[in-house]
Amino acid sequence: MFGWMQVIGREARALYNEGQATGMTFWAPNINVFRDPRWGRGQETPGEDPHLTGRYAVAYVRGIQGDSFEGGQLRVDDHLQASACCKHFTAYDLENWGGNNRFTFNAIVSKQDLADTYQPPFQSCVEEGRVSGIMCAYNQVNGIPNCANYDLLSNTARKKWGFQGYITSDCDAVSIIYENQGYAKSPEDAVVDVLKAGMDVNCGSYLKNYTKSAVIQKKLPVSEIDRALHNLFSVRMRLGLFNGNPRKLLFGNIGANQVCTKEHQHLALETARNGIVLLKNSGELLPLPKTKTASLGVIGPNADAPKTLLGNYEGPPCKSVSPLQALEGYVEKIMYHPGCNAVNCTSVSIDKAVEIAKGADYVVLVMGLDQTQERESQDRDNLVLPGNQQSLIASVAEAAKKPVVLVLLCGGPVDVSFAKEDPRIGSILWAGYPGEAGGIALAEIIFGDHNPGGKLPITWYPEDFIRVPMTDMKMRPELSSGYPGRTYRFYEGRKVFEFGYGLSYSKYSYEFVSVTKNKLHLDRFTTGQIFKDADSVHYVSVSDIGRETCKKLRFSTVVGVKNQGEMDGKHPVLLFTMQANARNGSPRKQLVGFQSITLKAGERAEIEFVLNPCKHLSRANEDGLMVIEEGKRYLLVGDDKYPITID
Repeated sequence: MFGWMQVIGREARALYNEGQATGMTFWAPNINVFRDPRWGRGQETPGEDPHLTGRYAVAYVRGIQGDSFEGGQLRVDDHLQASACCKHFTAYDLENWGGNNRFTFNAIVSKQDLADTYQPPFQSCVEEGRVSGIMCAYNQVNGIPNCANYDLLSNTARKKWGFQGYITSDCDAVSIIYENQGYAKSPEDAVVDVLKAGMDVNCGSYLKNYTKSAVIQKKLPVSEIDRALHNLFSVRMRLGLFNGNPRKLLFGNIGANQVCTKEHQHLALETARNGIVLLKNSGELLPLPKTKTASLGVIGPNADAPKTLLGNYEGPPCKSVSPLQALEGYVEKIMYHPGCNAVNCTSVSIDKAVEIAKGADYVVLVMGLDQTQERESQDRDNLVLPGNQQSLIASVAEAAKKPVVLVLLCGGPVDVSFAKEDPRIGSILWAGYPGEAGGIALAEIIFGDHNPGGKLPITWYPEDFIRVPMTDMKMRPELSSGYPGRTYRFYEGRKVFEFGYGLSYSKYSYEFVSVTKNKLHLDRFTTGQIFKDADSVHYVSVSDIGRETCKKLRFSTVVGVKNQGEMDGKHPVLLFTMQANARNGSPRKQLVGFQSITLKAGERAEIEFVLNPCKHLSRANEDGLMVIEEGKRYLLVGDDKYPITID
């Protein structure tokens, strides 16, 4: 991720230096947690886990702004390569569902869920990433519009986390505070509310049209305008926008020759390879044999749709290769039919697809979703494949000579239980929206030129999850109402595929080699008070421990990993923690570390995770405080677990 964002930052500078851009402010990354599988913009995010999302945010921001991978090279007054903006602050993950829209939705969020789910990615983005911009979201949280929330923008982001940069509204978010939400009594009141809360820039016209009248009406002191201008122009100055010819400035040597280079295109391919997830591979159907595949049937509405690969908020690709075009490079005889009139598949050509399936050695179906099904302003109302896609898949699978390969292009999860359980569907690949090189990466994986190693960043829920209201922001399950909870951390229902799931053409084994601390003592965490809760469980508050003490409490965990297969592979290793006796409100398990390692066939290596008890062994209590409790924990990697005791 860091290297990828370095490239995007450099290409942005190149466009600016060549006179093709007027600024270098990127309103990205989107670091809202992918809470509900129906969310149309979930495709923009790194997934459902707050720790993963926080690490993504830090790498994204450091890369695009010109910092080092470890951070600290770029000080708050240094020049920026480009400016990043973490959005949408906060608890924003609904577009238009069940008569509720993002402009007027009031998200009722507990202190506990804010503390351990919705806020941590933004805290990481600010404290570690040193982001130069934040975007406040359209919605209200607990009755207060995000862009008019002083506690959120000023107390939390600026004072508590130390944010130094500008805060912008989402587009027209100021106007809706008056026109849609009715929170403000006049346009001038809306302007006063957001500026006094700490917002600096309005994407829209309300500040331009009503700030002067708010001052004349003596509702707004000029000092609030001065502060907003200072925050905005300090970032513009860090970008060098007032320093003359950009060619003569820092980053001035970045030109057109650094756009769409071979190295950048290879990075796009490597990124696509790493992100594709093998969900099923019965009888080791994949990889297909190159020498024994004389003919290949390629069927599906996404097979020859290169634009679908790009997802949303996409830039123009350097080159465009669809899955069909990439597969043509492996097999001399390709028989293709889209099968459906479009991704919505309201009209289906089963007879033609079946005819192809009967005549081909192997069949690859490229199905899924696209931007007509999920996007900004459009959530899904179901979790199944659109229209007649499922019947097309089943008919082709029944007619084919051998089990078929199913490829899914989609941002959000789809309930493909039918394919998971059907022996005639031998393999399933999920590619997300893998970018310009996604078609090439898919073909490489299908024919064994790349060993897949991707892991799911989201839980794949069954279709009956749609009974859960999208408007219910609770993360934790509620037994009294039958509410199942959300994400792998809390969800207690059936899963089609779990968070972190993903197969490979190799088998990997793990072992805990060493853990430098397997017993921790609360009285050594702090000289302050050790509390006892209503269940007589002792705990300390993380805020009482202090950052320096937290650093001293860190310990090392070394995990051995072995590739027991016959193919070299790049493999992500996920480390979780779990309480031995999970209490009400505790996560079922929690991701605390992840690293990728490349291993040759038969090779073994060791990787180290450094754990901080204040971050990785704490939990949020009902008051929204992060606490470390006594009791037994387990470190989990694969099927191995290692006990840690806190007393």
